[in-house]
Amino acid sequence: MTLHPKAEATCRNPPADYSDLKALFLSTTLKKDPEPSHTADLMGVSKAIMDSNSISTELLRLTDYQIAFGVYPDMTEHGWARDDWPDIQRKVMEADILVIGTPIWLGEESSVCRLAIERLYGYSGNLNDHGQSDYYGRVGGCIVTGNEDGVKHCAMTVLYALQHLGYVIPPQADAGWIGEAGPGPSYGDDGAGYDNDFTQRNTTFMTWNLIHMARVLKDAGGIPVHGNQRSEWAAGCRFDHPNPDYR
Repeated sequence: MTLHPKAEATCRNPPADYSDLKALFLSTTLKKDPEPSHTADLMGVSKAIMDSNSISTELLRLTDYQIAFGVYPDMTEHGWARDDWPDIQRKVMEADILVIGTPIWLGEESSVCRLAIERLYGYSGNLNDHGQSDYYGRVGGCIVTGNEDGVKHCAMTVLYALQHLGYVIPPQADAGWIGEAGPGPSYGDDGAGYDNDFTQRNTTFMTWNLIHMARVLKDAGGIPVHGNQRSEWAAGCRFDHPNPDYR
């Protein structure tokens, strides 16, 4: 398709510089590297858009790590001999954008995805210098693939978890692809999904909405601190709550 010159200029001239942003993609496929992953394949589309705009990106396949079960920051302090999650968590905290990708199994996100969410939750008690959740000021999104129904359900679960932890979820922060109902090709099998306009559009819109929101938050210095500081609440400040004597 040939674009009108004005439209072409709009597409190729983004409104800001994004070279100071970092994005982390966590693929929760059940497959270990180097086995091809449909989920990582679609995540790569979003990553490529960010790469082309000078955002520092990294994609981790969590099955390549030994991640302990639990909801504490470091499970070696709770009986586990090895736990690779603390190193992953450091990458999470360095990133302005976090994208979780999951396949669909029996209509739900993968077991690895649930493990990742639980481990992210284990860090949610940490506070930033303003007394807010340390996840505040970051942006979250979700990519889902499969050959059965459940894209929106899985995205709903993942995005709810991220916002509950403190991530900002911009408009249309999810994208996915599913094939025909029942056994069949998944995204990338013999090119399946590559020419699907709905998936192309949603993946692109999701990526740019994450980029825009991350830029806004970075420039604003994060979420304003009034009314959401756990440290101040613990000290007795009630931020206009109608019952100041509540204990």
